[in-house]
Amino acid sequence: MISKEKIEEIRHLGLKITPQRLAILEYLEGNLSHPTAEDIYRHVQKNFPSISFATVYNTLEALKEKGLVRELYVEGTKKRFDPNPRPHHHFYCTSCGSILDVHEEIPLKIPQKLQKKAVIEEYTILFTGTCSKCLHKS
Repeated sequence: MISKEKIEEIRHLGLKITPQRLAILEYLEGNLSHPTAEDIYRHVQKNFPSISFATVYNTLEALKEKGLVRELYVEGTKKRFDPNPRPHHHFYCTSCGSILDVHEEIPLKIPQKLQKKAVIEEYTILFTGTCSKCLHKS
């Protein structure tokens, strides 16, 4: 259930509160699986059979623009959505496809050449490999 404070925050950001939008937010709340728009659509459609994929996708885009979710590109062109908008890194298991949050700060030396060409405001690192669950299976 979405808290009243969260609903007020969303309203304050200028987003309308609709039952469908609330269902999307409830699914994302605390969701650590980093779902795709298709995953969210399938879940929300169970309670809202008439909801369109475009509604889900447009809602995710609006939430992203307002800084409430982050968009991740992990598997090529497939976008995933992270309900934790604070900067952090990720680990992607190439065996099972799971994505884990990495909250530890990872120092990175920015090359001088790049520093002269751009201002780095934020960076995220994507680690890939095999998770511990998959390692124990083999």
